[in-house]
Amino acid sequence: MMDNDSKRIGIAASRRSNEISTLVKKINGTPVVFSIQGEQVLNDETSERDVEELIANAFDFVVLTTGIGASTLEEASWRVNRFPEFIRKLSSIPLAIRGSKTEKWLKKHSLNAKVVSKDGTMENLLNSLTPLIGRESNKVFLQTYTEDDLVLKEKLESIGCNVYMSKPYRYRNPDKETIDKLELNIVEQNLDAVIFTSKTQVKNLFRTAIDTELLAEAFNNHVTAVAVGKVTANQLNQYGIGRVVQPANQKMGAMIIELRDYLSANPNQ
Repeated sequence: MMDNDSKRIGIAASRRSNEISTLVKKINGTPVVFSIQGEQVLNDETSERDVEELIANAFDFVVLTTGIGASTLEEASWRVNRFPEFIRKLSSIPLAIRGSKTEKWLKKHSLNAKVVSKDGTMENLLNSLTPLIGRESNKVFLQTYTEDDLVLKEKLESIGCNVYMSKPYRYRNPDKETIDKLELNIVEQNLDAVIFTSKTQVKNLFRTAIDTELLAEAFNNHVTAVAVGKVTANQLNQYGIGRVVQPANQKMGAMIIELRDYLSANPNQ
């Protein structure tokens, strides 16, 4: 347990904020939720069209970047009564994936990936995929959900790929008032740490910040930034935050234990 039970821990997550709050309380912290992920919006018609395109056309690779994206396409295949064909098609094409949730989805359907991002990042996925693509006009089915993934599309196109973009879901912008409150609490050092569970949360905070330099300074000197994994930590680093607590095992429980140990070792951060 932490020596000081008054540590106030901000939580930027939405979907698992209750679970994280419970874990924070178990280490004698006080959770304060600022949900800035934004509401998830499923693109049903787009997903159904993407499933039809995948089944009807020849692809040299299918790239799945999120478990939610894969699941949303699966649900769409059921709606259009083409689930068996959808799974058969995926089993017949080399798959490249990113993220543990995507890997779990594949295992659920007895599918195997030819390429797996070892550290969960897009960069590693691309580096692993590039040697297998070659310089010919390979057709790639790319499941995405953020504007960052456009970079992956452009890089694939730069090596001669013909990319079909599938965007099964997106996130609405979060409440601006909530973002402003989180920024104020960080800058005024009313929080001891802030937990981020996705790069989207980090981007939402900094994209609308009144003073990004002041925000980064607060993180680097007073408020501990906590990331669930490497992708989120990298996003924090990109905004100039050098001090980021993250677990070796990219799990919620491991993250909280890492935070507990850090705060115990640095009581006067």
